[in-house]
Amino acid sequence: MDFIWVALGGAAGAMGRYAISLIPVKTTFPFLTFITNIVGAALIGFVVGIVSERENVSQNSILFWKTGICGGFTTFSTFSLEACRFFEDRLYMQGGLYVALSVVCCILGVLCGKRLALLLR
Repeated sequence: MDFIWVALGGAAGAMGRYAISLIPVKTTFPFLTFITNIVGAALIGFVVGIVSERENVSQNSILFWKTGICGGFTTFSTFSLEACRFFEDRLYMQGGLYVALSVVCCILGVLCGKRLALLLR
């Protein structure tokens, strides 16, 4: 039964990610992936924050939200591919900036999500 909760959440997360990819943005910087990673980081921080403060959260809910939705929504594999492309194209400054901003902003997203969860409990 656990796999069903992960699959349902994963499908929802993947559809959310795909919906964001349809936003018409004209730029060579992978802005939509960048935003998706930050939103996903904030969401997983929020979920972890909620779960850590409540004892009555079901394992199915955790699997659905954390493993399913967040796992299907975030785009680290795509991020890695895009970073490699910058470096392969010898765009070292853009690649370094993309990697550094993504890591720092996603860590901040997790912290913000956790803080938001604490405020709402």
